[in-house]
Amino acid sequence: MIDPEIQAFLDEMKRRWAEHPPFGTLDFPSQRAVCETVRARWAEGGPAMGETAEHVFDPGAGELRIRVYRPEGVASPAPALVYLHGGGFTLFSIDTHDRLMREYAEAGGFAVIGVDYPLSPEHKYPEALDRIEAFMLWLRAHGDELGVDPARLAMGGDSAGANLCFATSLRLREKGAIGTIRAILSNYGYFTPEISDRAEARFGGPGSIMDRAEAQSYYVNYLANWDAGQRDPLACPAHASFAEFPPVFLVIPEHDILSEQSLDMETRLERAGVKATTKIYPGATHSFLEAMSVAQVARKAIHDGAVFIRARLA
Repeated sequence: MIDPEIQAFLDEMKRRWAEHPPFGTLDFPSQRAVCETVRARWAEGGPAMGETAEHVFDPGAGELRIRVYRPEGVASPAPALVYLHGGGFTLFSIDTHDRLMREYAEAGGFAVIGVDYPLSPEHKYPEALDRIEAFMLWLRAHGDELGVDPARLAMGGDSAGANLCFATSLRLREKGAIGTIRAILSNYGYFTPEISDRAEARFGGPGSIMDRAEAQSYYVNYLANWDAGQRDPLACPAHASFAEFPPVFLVIPEHDILSEQSLDMETRLERAGVKATTKIYPGATHSFLEAMSVAQVARKAIHDGAVFIRARLA
């Protein structure tokens, strides 16, 4: 059964979506504009930061817009969580996830750096990954320029954002720089377009927050080559090897078509000797963290994630 507070969140989202043209009739810029409008309600309120600063710069592979949140009383150089928003590689931004990132910063007592990476299908794999990797390498060398400690960095993200955290870590491992990332916070990660019939029957279908067809359409947007991309562990981390990976916290909603992927990831990480912490949140659905202003289960998950990151950046 879906948590009543999460169900109220989903019902309000549906009402807001109904105020706009059918999503499938819109081009991608228009879809993103609608998303920003519909989700603006959930980015409102929340904790005030001691300092918030935006930067647009090129760390070496293309331009990125970033937003740095520093809670009141957190000294520089601060430990930092680099957060990558979800949205199927196609939608959303640091604006849709603004409150979520502020909540993490306040609850954990660390800085949060939100990253607006280039979106698909205009920017196919691996363009977003290239830029995020370059940014992490830049932070490793120059984090003090943003007031963060280069030796105390973690990554986190939801859905496609979690995918990009894993892929960035794999890239850094290839360069001998895996130690750059002290921990990964994976919120309902999306690691492969392969979704089982069982998951679709239980959590997809009409009326669900996301079904298999929608989820796979995002991978169609992301991959330049469908056949090769599905076998590429940097595009589909479900097929990667995880030796030497940092500790991972897998946040898993009970009612999510992608939850099987996080459970499979837990097994893969443990087989590789990685410390994996897993928690299933009863009554929660995909995107449930955005309901933080109305749902206790979302607030609990944010608190748990912040505690995990804080402990590993201590």
